[in-house]
Amino acid sequence: MLSAEGLAKSFGESRVVDDVALTVQAGTIVAVIGPNGAGKTTLLNLLSGFLRADAGSIGFDGRAITAMPSYRRCRAGLGRTFQQPSFFPALTPLENVQVPLLTMARKHRRMLGRARTALVGEAREILAEVGLGEAGDEPASALSYGDQRRLEIGIALGTRPRVLLLDEPMAGMSAAERRALSELMRDLRAGQGLTLVFTEHDMDVVFSLADVVHVLHQGRRLASGTPAEIRADPEVRRVYLGQEAA
Repeated sequence: MLSAEGLAKSFGESRVVDDVALTVQAGTIVAVIGPNGAGKTTLLNLLSGFLRADAGSIGFDGRAITAMPSYRRCRAGLGRTFQQPSFFPALTPLENVQVPLLTMARKHRRMLGRARTALVGEAREILAEVGLGEAGDEPASALSYGDQRRLEIGIALGTRPRVLLLDEPMAGMSAAERRALSELMRDLRAGQGLTLVFTEHDMDVVFSLADVVHVLHQGRRLASGTPAEIRADPEVRRVYLGQEAA
């Protein structure tokens, strides 16, 4: 469903992503892990088109998208969330989800008609799906941090993605909130057939949720495999998991 080959990105003299290759199969949950500064966010920015690669190629569902701008990748079915929740704080949760729905339906530039009443049913379905079905008419800024994270996923779902990239979706959450969000990600895969790629530092979450794990270190892919294979990899244990190889 999603692939990269030889991806590279530098900022000045710093090589942040260096010859990275990966393949993401449809319907899987894939984790990208590594120490701070390993290049995880930059990799997601390259895959989603927010940054242009210096070298390498990216494919999505059989199409070359290396030169495709981010908005076209979004319309093609490649969704994205960010490290910090990104939403319209003055709008209600419902209105926040209406925005991508209107955009994807190409109704965002209509001069006639009321946006407030457009696609309300679909927006409410998405809010219910992410656990915000009871969200009221207060501004989204009044939501708890964990619910803001859920709202951002709801906004991404409003773009009708087939692959969803999530950058540290559980950062700053309590253990209970992380468990709940893990269940939501499983539900999205099972219910919608979504393919999910996420970055995360909580190894309990990674090893319990991911089908495949890619490990980055100093911009390069150090290892790839199942959670069990990554746990057992002596080099991964040495440079990232903080364990001495047996």
